[in-house]
Amino acid sequence: MENLKTDRIYHAAVYARLSKEDGDKEESDSIVNQKELIRAFLEDKPDIEVCGEWADDGYSGADFVEVR
Repeated sequence: MENLKTDRIYHAAVYARLSKEDGDKEESDSIVNQKELIRAFLEDKPDIEVCGEWADDGYSGADFVEVR
């Protein structure tokens, strides 16, 4: 597939979620790995500007607790 040149900039946020397998570490390996994978994916995407980064580290998708 051919790369299409665009002047459009997309604004995105990096979001990573907890893995229960990491136990009680300060920041789970899963969160660190997810952030690294996302950043590596975005390296060659000049049309995507990261505006923020969030991690739910210590909360599961079943918890209805807002994390800021």
